[in-house]
Amino acid sequence: MVPGLPTASAVLTKYKGENDKKATLRPYTPINDENENGYLELLVKKYPNGPMSTHIHDLQPGQTLDIKGPLPKYAWTENKHEHIGLIAGGTGITPMFQLARGIFKNANDKTKVTVVFGNVSQDDILLKKELEQLENTYPQRFRAFYVLDKAPKEWRGSTGFITKDLLKTVLPEPKSENIKIFVCGPPGLMKAISGPKVSPKDQGELSGALQELGYNKDQVYKF
Repeated sequence: MVPGLPTASAVLTKYKGENDKKATLRPYTPINDENENGYLELLVKKYPNGPMSTHIHDLQPGQTLDIKGPLPKYAWTENKHEHIGLIAGGTGITPMFQLARGIFKNANDKTKVTVVFGNVSQDDILLKKELEQLENTYPQRFRAFYVLDKAPKEWRGSTGFITKDLLKTVLPEPKSENIKIFVCGPPGLMKAISGPKVSPKDQGELSGALQELGYNKDQVYKF
């Protein structure tokens, strides 16, 4: 791992196949402890016809992968916010987990964390064991709410998509002092919850459910 990697950071991977006209670039968020030097752990979900995810899954021991970084996303310092909400869909959970893990590894950081995590099915829930461990270890400060589009009959959580009503119920209120909401997920989720990010340096305007609930642009960060 790169020494001194900021809590909310990504790395950029690069791959160019023999028949590719241009290289494929994909950012990924490391999920291992940034204080443990010497290795990098990425959580990569393989997608059908996904050039980078397929390439990474096909790599064999001894082969290499071009990586650039770290690429700082959000500069976190202990107790920067009293309460944060992390809204994620699919693999968008990785920067959220990185941020939450960094907070709870610091004994001086007392930030409260609420996660709202949407997936298609129960099998798609990434890092569930790690999130449950945080919830069991810090029950007064960490809560995780799961939403499934295709839920089994025994499912006790929310179903369908992440809704404005659910967010209103579980997130810190927009009028609360020193709160921050982070959003990361596929385009459909971003459009519905916060509006899309324009570029790495342009967060774009706030829209969607968070805007309707009364949050302002400064209270929301889009990964």
